[in-house]
Amino acid sequence: MFPVGGPYRGGRGARFAQNLLNNLPTSPEINQSYRPSFTSNCHSKPEPDEQKRSSRSGPFAKPKELPEKLIDRYKNGETNAITLLHQLAQNLQFHLEIKETVTPGNIPGFYFAFRVVIDGVEYRTGMGITKKEARLKAAELALEDFLPSLESLKSVLTETSDVPPPLPVKEKSTTADTSSCRAIYERKNPVNLRILHAVKDQLTKLMNSNPEFSDCADTTAAFIVKTSSGYEVIALGTGNFTTKEPVSSNGRLVHDSHAVVTARRSFMRYLYRHLLMFFSKNASLTEKSIFQQNTSGNLLCLKSGITFHLYMNQLPKGAAEIPSTLRLNPLSISAWHANNEISLHVSVEGKVFSVLSSAFDQSTCKLVSMSTTDKITQWQVLGYQGALLSHFIEPIYVQSILIGDSCCKDVHGMEMSVSQRVEGITSQLPMFYCLMRPHINLVPSVATYRPGTSHLTRGFNWSEGDSSLEVVDGLEGRTIEESPFKSGSALASRLCKAAMLHRFKLVAKEAKRQDLVATGSYREAKRMAKPYQEAKSMLRAYLYQQGFGSWLEKVSICDNFNV
Repeated sequence: MFPVGGPYRGGRGARFAQNLLNNLPTSPEINQSYRPSFTSNCHSKPEPDEQKRSSRSGPFAKPKELPEKLIDRYKNGETNAITLLHQLAQNLQFHLEIKETVTPGNIPGFYFAFRVVIDGVEYRTGMGITKKEARLKAAELALEDFLPSLESLKSVLTETSDVPPPLPVKEKSTTADTSSCRAIYERKNPVNLRILHAVKDQLTKLMNSNPEFSDCADTTAAFIVKTSSGYEVIALGTGNFTTKEPVSSNGRLVHDSHAVVTARRSFMRYLYRHLLMFFSKNASLTEKSIFQQNTSGNLLCLKSGITFHLYMNQLPKGAAEIPSTLRLNPLSISAWHANNEISLHVSVEGKVFSVLSSAFDQSTCKLVSMSTTDKITQWQVLGYQGALLSHFIEPIYVQSILIGDSCCKDVHGMEMSVSQRVEGITSQLPMFYCLMRPHINLVPSVATYRPGTSHLTRGFNWSEGDSSLEVVDGLEGRTIEESPFKSGSALASRLCKAAMLHRFKLVAKEAKRQDLVATGSYREAKRMAKPYQEAKSMLRAYLYQQGFGSWLEKVSICDNFNV
């Protein structure tokens, strides 16, 4: 278990973040939060226009037209971005915040950073040498992403005359209407559809080439990269099992073969491949790499315009599955923290338990894994690259998470688990690390779960550049004999820890990092990633202090191996 104590601060990032917080003014104007007057707790009367609006068919009455004139005035330079956001918040009835945050990278000099939050969705960070400049930049970045969505909204309102707008007032009695409207909007969102089509096309291509393994695709997850040329699937995984085998001491078993975990490890293979391209002596390969040298630090960063996205055709197991009727009431946070529904969860022999539940007895369990939801929560703070890759690159986050609707009606539990449980942790983390709050949307599934296939323990993995699939038996933790790709007679998966350590040392050699090449074990190499380990310790302490339970530690023997 992780030891309990006070907040674990340290490193230049934590000090830098604290400096930013110390410079917050006492005036509330900097961290602005706006909500339409008839949804707030103030006693002022609503404006006449609001009275007219609310006297229509309830608070979700369909507006006659979008505020094109407001947007035109902004585009013509008659108003600035902050003014337009507040006007749109009043017109479209959404909750707006412009809050101070920390800079996302090792930026030289002293910069302020702000971020716009619209109905809980965070937009890109704006920076400036003054707070005024940073707030304006954040507003401009938010409008770049938000205004195109209004065009999609206009078509939704035209085609669905009886549904409320997708940015409704948050009232308890209208939860069902809100979810229904949001689902309609998300299914018509052109960005979501482009990501969805990319996943469907890649999955279809793989299944057409390997029809004998089509029954493995019921539970699917994929990572997608967005570049100037569009959206492309770069890693894909399927599966729904953890191994029944005892803990491996040589790193050659895959213990968790759930689709999201498999896809993430395939994504890590993609990152290793691009690191080898960057460090190669071939200028053409270096140019094709997604990485570039950060001029203000030793770590590599992503090239401009590259973002990553995650698709899952089912909700991950754990806290994301909480009932949609449950809401986080700011007046009863302590009651929520004590609730098993939103706590950390563990997966034991195919069953999921809250770590706070009396039904879970760790002493009787041979192998325990944290739930998939909790792993995603961790990745959105520490990055999807893991400890070993953190020696070379800045944290890698996904900008959006799309959930298939085959077994899911809303994503409320996912939003609660991934974002709200760790809200406020950024200022306590080392440099480069933060809570990256993703856009979480419900979309059509590319594969439908079939209950009759629950006995199938196989899953496959694929990463960009692979010539064939690898099929792994989730209970055995090894590649099956019939797999199109096999790494050797021992049937160790290309996703196992030993394979990852081998890639790590290849990159370390190409990067001329002899200190990393000489590491004695997988565990030692991970522990040498000091900022990553500091951020991980802070995250687990934070979750415990917030009442969500203890993150279970791995058995130490499983990482004490070398290649």
